[in-house]
Amino acid sequence: MSDHPTAVFHRGMELLLAKDMAGFIALFAEDAVLELPFAPPGQPRRVAGRAELHEYLINYPDLLDVREIRDRTVHETRDPEVIVVEFAASGFVVATGRPYEVRYIAVLTIRDGRLAHYRDYWDPIAAQELLGGGLVRS
Repeated sequence: MSDHPTAVFHRGMELLLAKDMAGFIALFAEDAVLELPFAPPGQPRRVAGRAELHEYLINYPDLLDVREIRDRTVHETRDPEVIVVEFAASGFVVATGRPYEVRYIAVLTIRDGRLAHYRDYWDPIAAQELLGGGLVRS
């Protein structure tokens, strides 16, 4: 498998669709950082290190049943380790069965085939409304 940032991004999306959270988390470097600049009060804006990422992400499929990731666009930057990605995720909220659809923009830094930094710009208000105010994990 390629370590090119675009390939790592697409591999991560496929792991999310397969609900293979352990595999998705393994894409992150040991000292990786996930930033969530738009996180609502009471939710982390920064998750650092693979152990914290594991705790934050491992139960994601218990909240959201993501069935499709579409409109994937990758923008390469002047820095060969950094890409900007756009995509839409849709599926269902597990607790309620309500449809889920949120658009994302993220800035990813990938070193040696691992996600070193993931800055996630998503709409937490729309996601919280879908989840009835419950804990949102992007």
